[in-house]
Amino acid sequence: MIDSAWWVALLLLLVAALYSSVGHAGASGYIAAMALMGLAPEQMRPTALALNLLVGGIGLFRFWRGGHVRWRNVLPFVLASAPAAYLAARVQLPRESYSILLGLILLVAAAGVFRSAGHALDDDSRSMGRQVPWAAGLLSGAVIGVLSGLTGTGGAIFLTPLLLFMPWMPTRQASGTSVAFVWINSLTALAGLVQVTGSLPATLPLWLGAVAIGALLGTQMGLRWLPVTALRRALGVVLVIAAAKLLLA
Repeated sequence: MIDSAWWVALLLLLVAALYSSVGHAGASGYIAAMALMGLAPEQMRPTALALNLLVGGIGLFRFWRGGHVRWRNVLPFVLASAPAAYLAARVQLPRESYSILLGLILLVAAAGVFRSAGHALDDDSRSMGRQVPWAAGLLSGAVIGVLSGLTGTGGAIFLTPLLLFMPWMPTRQASGTSVAFVWINSLTALAGLVQVTGSLPATLPLWLGAVAIGALLGTQMGLRWLPVTALRRALGVVLVIAAAKLLLA
C-alpha cells in the first residue's frame, strides 16, 4: 500500500507539473493516474477536486503575480460557464454521442497549437493588450460550460486553444486566464466535495504535497523557463492526452 501510494504521488507530481505549466489544474490527469493505480472510483472525483483546487490556486496566484491574469477577460467566461456546466451535468447522454466528436476536435486543436508554435512570438505581439468582447466571451463561456458539464473536465482544454486561435491574448496570458477560469469553476464544486463523507483516501496529504511541488515546478516553467514556442507545444501535448482520454474511455 505504501509503495503504491508513492507511485501515485510521483504520477500526480508529473501531471501537475505538465498541466500547470500551461495554466491547467490537471483533474482529468489525476483521475487517470488514480485509476491506473486502482484507487476506488468513489474516491477519485473528490480527491481530484481537492488536488485541482490546490494546483489551480498555486497557478492562479503565480500567474496573477506575474501579471498574466486580467480579470476583465476572465469574467465573461466564468459568468456564462458556471450555470451552463451545472445544467449540462444534469443531462444524461450516452458517452459515445459526444466523446468521439470532442476527442477529434481536441486533436484538431492540438494540431493547430503545434503548427502555431513556430510563429508564437508574432502572434503574441499582435494580440497584446486586446480585450475579450463581452458577447463573444459569454457565448464561448456557455459553450465551454456545456462541454465541461458533459465531459466532467474543468473546461481549460477548450478555453486555452480558443483564446490563442481567436487570437484574444498572448500565450502566457491565455494560461493565466485559463487557470483563473478553472480555479473558480472548481471552487463552485466545493459544495459537492463537503457533502461526501469518508471518501477521501488517507494518503491525501502525501498527494497534496506531491501536486504542490509539481505545480511550483510547472508554473515556474510556464512563467520563466519555457519560451512561448515550447509552451504551446506543451499545451499541444495536454490536448492530445485529453483527446485520448475521450476517445479511449
